[in-house]
Amino acid sequence: MIKVLNLYAGIGGNRKLWENVDVTAVELDPDIAKIYQDFFPDDKVIVADAHQYLLEHYSEFDFIWSSPPCPSHSRARYWGSFGDGRTKIYPDMKLYQEIIFLQHYSKNRWVVENVIGYYKPLIEPQKISRHYFWANFYIPKIDSKTLFSPKDSLPTLEKIYGVNLKKCNPGFDKRVVLRNMVNPELGKHIFDCAFANKDIINYTNQLLLVGGE
Repeated sequence: MIKVLNLYAGIGGNRKLWENVDVTAVELDPDIAKIYQDFFPDDKVIVADAHQYLLEHYSEFDFIWSSPPCPSHSRARYWGSFGDGRTKIYPDMKLYQEIIFLQHYSKNRWVVENVIGYYKPLIEPQKISRHYFWANFYIPKIDSKTLFSPKDSLPTLEKIYGVNLKKCNPGFDKRVVLRNMVNPELGKHIFDCAFANKDIINYTNQLLLVGGE
């Protein structure tokens, strides 16, 4: 069984189709963590700061998936800071802290996911659909068109992802939570790619250097 660390786990869209795994999921919001635990009762769910948990426990797992918060990097948030008066904010550089840390310290398979940003990435990612992926293995592209539009309703999103939040009554926007999910089929594709070869390719370490040098 593969030991997996699922950071910033949300409600577990990326994890939904993984099999033969022993998962530790870390989520800061206790309401969202409860939903995750309901969906995946066999996973170990920890309510904690995923960024710090990674630093302290990265060596204990065979595979690490990290999805740091994306709003400060997203094009929509950037455009909104001009169009609808949202406060301008710094990009949260914990994203790159984790990538650089894993590049240099992790001996096992890992991937860091985020949205396509409004600026040129400081470390070149692999790009699939609406996501950037930094990983130490190669991820072949698949037909993964964006499966929702900004106007999709909550029931439509629940149908797309096979997730039912009707019994949940959390203090957050359910539609936003679903829009932030990684498509489960894409999550499975990336997980399968990580273990497609016996040896780690170290794709990021070899090819995706800062500044392209």
